[in-house]
Formats: sequence, structure tokens, C-alpha cells
Amino acid sequence: MAFSAPPDADDMTEAQMGRKLFFDKRFSLNNTISCADCHIPTFAFSDTTALSKGFEGKTTTRNAPPLTNLSGRPYFFWDGRSPSLEDQVLHPIQHPVEMGLNLKELNKRLRADKLYVKWFKKHYGKLPDASLAARAIAAFERTLETGNAPIDRFMDGDSGAISLSAMRGREIFTEKGKCFECHFTPDFTADEFKNIGLFNAKNLNDSGRFSITKKQDDLGKFRVPGLRNVTLTAPYMHNGMFKSLEEVIDYYNDPSVVVPDAINRDTLLNGRLNLTTQEKADLLAFLQTLTSASASRK
Repeated sequence: MAFSAPPDADDMTEAQMGRKLFFDKRFSLNNTISCADCHIPTFAFSDTTALSKGFEGKTTTRNAPPLTNLSGRPYFFWDGRSPSLEDQVLHPIQHPVEMGLNLKELNKRLRADKLYVKWFKKHYGKLPDASLAARAIAAFERTLETGNAPIDRFMDGDSGAISLSAMRGREIFTEKGKCFECHFTPDFTADEFKNIGLFNAKNLNDSGRFSITKKQDDLGKFRVPGLRNVTLTAPYMHNGMFKSLEEVIDYYNDPSVVVPDAINRDTLLNGRLNLTTQEKADLLAFLQTLTSASASRK
């Protein structure tokens, strides 16, 4: 669903103003990138590269996650360092690689825009500032909920909404594949942190949640992402190391083949799943039913 501003721009809703801010390149130090450059609407607001480029062309260290279906999440970023969408908005703006802008300068830029001044005074009773801008952007992000995917129609009783292969894949997802152990709830996430074996302190040296909590048990753990719209959000994992869902399925089939020296890997992933070629195809068919037509926006 595309958003369009009313004829009088100062009468935009909070979410519509948030969308305008989301696309404003003045949120980066050199006016070159906006939030939308790393969270692309047509890809469920994710990026299409493993690691995004910041305002000076430098590479970020983690994959930009999708922004759809976040309104019910209790924390944000791969390491869970942010407790709210409003707080989440402010991190990339100030990040020295991503957007590189301090909030005092952002306040100046917002207040130099007559439309913003008029709108913020009318709707918030204050001059625009970074915290209010984050509030509006978060309101926009909360509109990015998607539903009515084939799996939803199937669960509502439409037996023809998904293929027989996807039906078999759903059973694999919940049983033999063990996917359901971490990807449940309506958005297919447990809202937990897991170490799936992508940390070895060598070539895979991002310690994840540990960098926030300093707890040894959190070493190599990352937030379990929701799987809605997963066909649109490649590449996958916190570092974008898997280019396709086929690669993801192959990894989970036997993680030790890809990362034999993983540290602190969850015991759920010890041993092979022994998925057959057909079972892998069926699991992929099921994952493809989790994407909504509304996930790709302009």
C-alpha cells in the first residue's frame, strides 16, 4: 500500500509525516541517504545487500533487517539494544558509519524547514526536534504491518491457499525441521536471542547480544527475526552471509558443515536434520507462503 499526502501537507497524519521524514536525506550528515536507502520499501523495508553502505560509502557491520511487523516487538536491532521503535530510529542517525549526524544538527535542519515547523507546532505543540521526529517515524513504521499472506488464508480455512508441497513443508517446519522451536507466534518469532552457530571468534567474530549484556551465555546470540515476508528480505542472517533461502535451509540441515568450530551454539542445532531433497523443497514452499502482497510498497 502506497502512502499519499493530503493536499495540505501540514494536515498530514503522524504516520504520513513519519513517512516523509523516513525518506528525507537531510537526516544524514552529507544529505546523501535517508532511512529508506537501507530499508527499501519494495523489499519489506530491508536492504538487498549483505551489508549496507553508510553516508560516506563505508560498509556497516550487520545486515539491515526488515521493518515490517515490528509493532509488537519488545526490542530492536540484532543485539536487542533498543527497547522501542522511537529509540531505534535515533541509533542509525547518529551512527558514525550509517548516517553520521548528531541530534543537535538534526534539530537545526528540522527547524529550518517551514513545513516541519508548521506541522510539529500544530500536532505536537512544539518546534520540531529529533525525539519528536523519531516519534513520527515510529508511527509510520507501526503502519508496516502485513497480513493476508497465503498461510493466513490457509489457517482461516482456505485449503487451496497453499500447495500440497507447502502443506508438507509446514509439517516439516513444526516437527522434523525444528523451526517452530524459535519461529512461532503470528509473526513467526519467539522474541528471544539464540546462538545458531555463526560465531567462532575467528572469521565470524560478532559477539551479538554479549556486546550489550556482557553475559557469557549471550556470546554469539542474536535476536530471532520474524519470518513474515522472508522471500523479500535476502540476504539472510545478521551478517547477510546466506544469499538465498535454499542456503539457509542447507545450513540448518547441518550447521557443523558450514561452521565446524562454532562457539556456544544452541544445543537444538546439534546434529543433522537429515532433510531429503524433497523435504527441503517442501520447506521452501512453506516459507514462500509467509509473504504478503502488501509487503512490497512504493
